[in-house]
Amino acid sequence: VWFFLSFFLSSSSLVMSTKRKKNPGADKNVEGQPERKRMKVVLSFKPSNKSATKISTTLHTTSSPMVLKHVHKAPSTSSLSNNPHMMPPFSRAPLIASREQEGEYFDDLIIHSDHHDRPLWVLPNCHFFLETFSPIYKQAYDFMIAIAEPVCRPQYLHEYKLTQASLCAAIWMNLTAEEIIETLNRLSKNEIPRKVKTFIIEDSSHYGKLRLVLQSNGYFVESEHREVLKILLQDKNIQDCRQKITQSSLSGDGGLQTAAAPQKSSMSAAGTLQTGALESQVDSTNVLDEFDLDSKDSSSSSSALNEKKVHSFELIPAKVEEARKICWDKCYPMMQEYDFRNDAKNEDVPIDLKPSTMIRNYQEKSLSKMFGNGRARSGVIVLPCGAGKSLVGITACCTVKKSALVLCDSGVSVEQWKQQFKKWTTIGDSKIARFTSQKKDLDENEQLPPVVITTYTMVAYRGQRTQQTEYFMELLRQREWGILVLDEVHVVPAEMFRKVISVTKAHCKLGLTATLVREDQKIEDLHYLLGPKLYEANWLDLQRSGYLARVQCAEVWCPMSPKYYEEYLKSDKMQIKQLLWVMNPNKMRACEFLIQYHEARGDKIVVFADSINGLKTYATKFGRAYICGDTGQEERMSVIGKFKSGQINTFFISKVGDTAIDLPDANVIIQVSSHFGSRRQEAQRLGRILRPKSKVTTDEFNAFFYSLVSKDTQEMYFSTKRQKFLVDQGYSFKIITNLEDGGGFKSCLSVDDEKKILESALSQDGDADEKLNDDPDLVHLKKGKAKKSMARNLSAISGGTNRTYREAPAPPSAMSSEIRKRRRKEKRDAERRQEALREGN
Repeated sequence: VWFFLSFFLSSSSLVMSTKRKKNPGADKNVEGQPERKRMKVVLSFKPSNKSATKISTTLHTTSSPMVLKHVHKAPSTSSLSNNPHMMPPFSRAPLIASREQEGEYFDDLIIHSDHHDRPLWVLPNCHFFLETFSPIYKQAYDFMIAIAEPVCRPQYLHEYKLTQASLCAAIWMNLTAEEIIETLNRLSKNEIPRKVKTFIIEDSSHYGKLRLVLQSNGYFVESEHREVLKILLQDKNIQDCRQKITQSSLSGDGGLQTAAAPQKSSMSAAGTLQTGALESQVDSTNVLDEFDLDSKDSSSSSSALNEKKVHSFELIPAKVEEARKICWDKCYPMMQEYDFRNDAKNEDVPIDLKPSTMIRNYQEKSLSKMFGNGRARSGVIVLPCGAGKSLVGITACCTVKKSALVLCDSGVSVEQWKQQFKKWTTIGDSKIARFTSQKKDLDENEQLPPVVITTYTMVAYRGQRTQQTEYFMELLRQREWGILVLDEVHVVPAEMFRKVISVTKAHCKLGLTATLVREDQKIEDLHYLLGPKLYEANWLDLQRSGYLARVQCAEVWCPMSPKYYEEYLKSDKMQIKQLLWVMNPNKMRACEFLIQYHEARGDKIVVFADSINGLKTYATKFGRAYICGDTGQEERMSVIGKFKSGQINTFFISKVGDTAIDLPDANVIIQVSSHFGSRRQEAQRLGRILRPKSKVTTDEFNAFFYSLVSKDTQEMYFSTKRQKFLVDQGYSFKIITNLEDGGGFKSCLSVDDEKKILESALSQDGDADEKLNDDPDLVHLKKGKAKKSMARNLSAISGGTNRTYREAPAPPSAMSSEIRKRRRKEKRDAERRQEALREGN
């Protein structure tokens, strides 16, 4: 160590110097400009006998707007390659140079003289930085959410990025390019860069010109701009998506239908104030005056629209998704709105909120984005777990007052949505239908009630169905739904679920989620599948307001037991490695200690484990109930009911509890195993304890999230990756390396138990984990395609065994060793043939 240190010190030196740049006339007054003071700070890193790398920053301080210049001089590539020992210190220099060429660093920013009163920095790469301690932070935050995507939102400084999707959403919110630039000018500390203005003006000129309208169970592309439709119809792919028309109906305009433009007006959602009433008053001395994105007076625009005509053509229902994607790629995205108040064809549903139902201010803001122009916009609302997403969806249904279809991701969620409808609205029990493998509710006339709650799998399944199920599905397809509510909408871009949008025809679509993120990067498909993001709340702001619990996040490092770590290093199978770090005895003792500690405090604990073998081992050893994919619906509801009633304070659950499990009293989460590096799963599990607690304090934590990680294993890498989403929301993780037990803790895990668990883990042919296709977000992590196997009985085909409509391979224990060997041999032979073919080519 001393040898390498002395060698490093002898070959390089670090020089920091601060000096004034001697430039004759630099401090003299220039005609028409005040006196300018210039200070140059030079940071140079000089290797022996090599050219120096200099990063110099020049700051001109004047009473007029300041100019901040960034100058960078990088060494030549040859000077770096000649000395390989000096590459690490210089590794950042080429990175800075390349990023500067791409425009990620600013060249010239002209600072306003009153920049202290402004909360926003606007950079040429369309990134914005918002100061949360500004007096007008709340108004500026509402504006930034309307036009940009949040990148990172820590406590004091937020970062946003202006994208095509966010700009498109802003235009759909009735904002214009001129209004966006004007508001940015009032908010920004510096003058708006030319690149940002160009991007806003050029891209916004294409947005808001196309609409997708559902009429008589048919989809029509509608626009007031005839030339835009003609441009689209010149595309052969759009022509293939268009409904076939007769030759006689063709005219000079290509067979476009023409009608009077609809009227628009402002309104408020059910149970809320008039749209725009929530915007707080801002003093006139502030930089930003009061603005409202949705409460513009549309009376003048309505009269103008009456004079206009709308032109349209019909699409093939099965190709609506393809047409929307083509239009999105051509920068002509289709928006979908529903004029439900003037819809006389579909009957009104007698549903309204109960007088006791109270809507929170952030829920009202999100609904105002949806109903601001008198119509129901289609899009996505993002609220944290426990912030009342279900109530937002129910309020939207009460506002539209038409037939509603709610899609969930599990049977438990279906039951909870029905309970929420009965709790918050005046609708009767007979007006709500459930469509699951066990429940298929119809009214006395064997018809669908106005509100139907089902799962994605029940609608997306394409295999053979029972006669009753097929009859129910036919009723779903025939009805023209007023509103389609998609709970946990982040699962929709998955291949098996995205078809539910085309199967069910709805005038308005509302997506609800807490984590608008996917590991396969398909989350952007929601822009053309569903619509723009209408609103997104800030997690920390809701926590400070008392709407969410104050959570202490901690990562507990558990050293690997020597025997377990030895087997971990020997094994070359990922499944065995994963099972060993889950079954780590030190992790089991840490979990047992945390359970005993929090149960003594009277807390309610939920322990998550993705590994089914680990889940059953932990729960059996500690004598606790557990829920996994094989647990029946009645048993699940029984365990959850006992937990809510206080009969049990702790239970174990697999990833089936990641979403749509309502546990308002839970305040402790212990995570012993997870699914690789899924950011969404980490946030969803944290959301199980985010509901506000009865013991509300502003300076103490009232909920705890523990993630147990085995040290020196690959689990530490996955844990860091998983935490990225929560860190971007402003949360921080405390590292715990030693749990203080005070000498009173006695573990039930003995040395013999450790040996038995190790032998059991090594004897497993991989972990009997739940199939990846249960989690469509992470399906790309699985190598190869899933193999289908025949169901073992007719009851399983029809969903009578309380399983979803999905066939999965038999567990490894059901296969003989000879079959497994033969399959492995066939796979190796196929790989060899492919390798030989590639070499031959």
